[in-house]
Amino acid sequence: MARTYNVVTYGCQMNVHDSERISGLLEQAGYVRAVPTDDTPDIVVFNTCAVRENADNRLYGNLGRLRPVKDKHPGMQIAVGGCLAQKDRGEIVRKAPWVDVVFGTHNIGALPVLLERARHNAAAEVEILESLDVFPSTLPTRRESTYAGWVSISVGCNNTCTFCIVPALRGKEKDRRPGDILSEVRALVDEGVLEVTLLGQNVNSYGVEFGDRYAFGKLLRACGDIDGLERVRFTSPHPKDFTDDVIAAMAETPNVCHSLHMPLQSGSDDVLKAMRRSYRSERYLGIIEKVRAAMPDAAITTDIIVGFPGETEADFQRTLDVVREARFSSAFTFQYSKRPGTPAATMDDQLPKQVVQERYERLVATVEEITWAENKRLVGETVEVLVAVGEGRKDERTGRMSGRARDGRLVHFATEGPGGEALAGQIRPGDIVHTTVTYAAPHHLNADGTLVAHRRTRAGDAAEAGRSPRTPGVLLGLPTIGAPPVAPAPTAGCATH
Repeated sequence: MARTYNVVTYGCQMNVHDSERISGLLEQAGYVRAVPTDDTPDIVVFNTCAVRENADNRLYGNLGRLRPVKDKHPGMQIAVGGCLAQKDRGEIVRKAPWVDVVFGTHNIGALPVLLERARHNAAAEVEILESLDVFPSTLPTRRESTYAGWVSISVGCNNTCTFCIVPALRGKEKDRRPGDILSEVRALVDEGVLEVTLLGQNVNSYGVEFGDRYAFGKLLRACGDIDGLERVRFTSPHPKDFTDDVIAAMAETPNVCHSLHMPLQSGSDDVLKAMRRSYRSERYLGIIEKVRAAMPDAAITTDIIVGFPGETEADFQRTLDVVREARFSSAFTFQYSKRPGTPAATMDDQLPKQVVQERYERLVATVEEITWAENKRLVGETVEVLVAVGEGRKDERTGRMSGRARDGRLVHFATEGPGGEALAGQIRPGDIVHTTVTYAAPHHLNADGTLVAHRRTRAGDAAEAGRSPRTPGVLLGLPTIGAPPVAPAPTAGCATH
């Protein structure tokens, strides 16, 4: 019988997409995905994150719980990859000697060979490379969604933020050629995908390797020429590299969604300087002003860190001021987490936990007050929703379905048709509905009236048939290597950067 596998993912969108590649590699090697009820798959792969301290705790806690399971099932293998593996390396096997394979961010493609070698030698295999052996998009990919797909435009990061360990673990930025990216997007659309999200640690610096400062805006416009591609998103941009041509491309390209996730991190210029974030609050708010002038309906989301070393109450108040002025539709809020190996970890004036916690609670309260007010403005508006799976945890109890509006907001909607007919059995993940917002909460919208419209899509057909896109690896190369291949190609970056 074929050996089974399960992949457990922590962290950012880049890790989620890397896990799709891990699944594709294992299935190409003959493994099959374990069913959800199987708690003893032959292989368990942990794809880890190193951005926050609790990622370490979660990994080693899960490894500890898995040890007795492995002891009872000879032949079971455990592999650890991702950013934490790149950072801790052999330390993982020292702390958890029952782990069979440790691989890093630069050699995902080696996993099947490492598993076989560990099995043959009956010993742990630890292989960490300092740079990419192949561009990740050359690897086969088992896509998790029939309707939305990640597409990497670059890997790595050239920034030096003092709180962030990711550049040390992902390496310097490497950009893909535009033609390779667009080939991958077309391949996904050909399989029914309606929405793509372009991924990079810093999408705004895309093109740095081939000397085109405006490459990202051009890429967005090129996505607008792909028939069947209905939604384009991207994450994450960096304010220091944000150019007006990107705003114009967003506003003028019909399938580019009017949603922007742009990390703020702090509203204090002094803290931004200490973070080595090469912009200031005036620059940040200026970008938002331009975005809203070009796209009044734009939903802007962000990341904010509270409690960075040396942050004063005045600094924190400035963050609250910027939050109130920016009017975010959502914000990912974090308490500063000391990461060994980063400059911030050795800075003076590390703040007491109770101070950070109290500021964090005030920040969350302010953010929710604003997001709730912004969401209330949409009550009575009709929105287009791409039906999703797994977004609404209470859907079964409430009789609703869920999906994302074009601006990225989560919408829970009733499934009664315009004539009073029940459509729940006819609406599939990947279909498009139009519905009218009846209620707003800080983190979601409800639409409890009858549907305005329902459109069946090829993505919905694929979901109904149980098909998910599987894109083969193709030799895409790096920007400095030869001409791009003709074959269709088969997703910073952590969202916190």
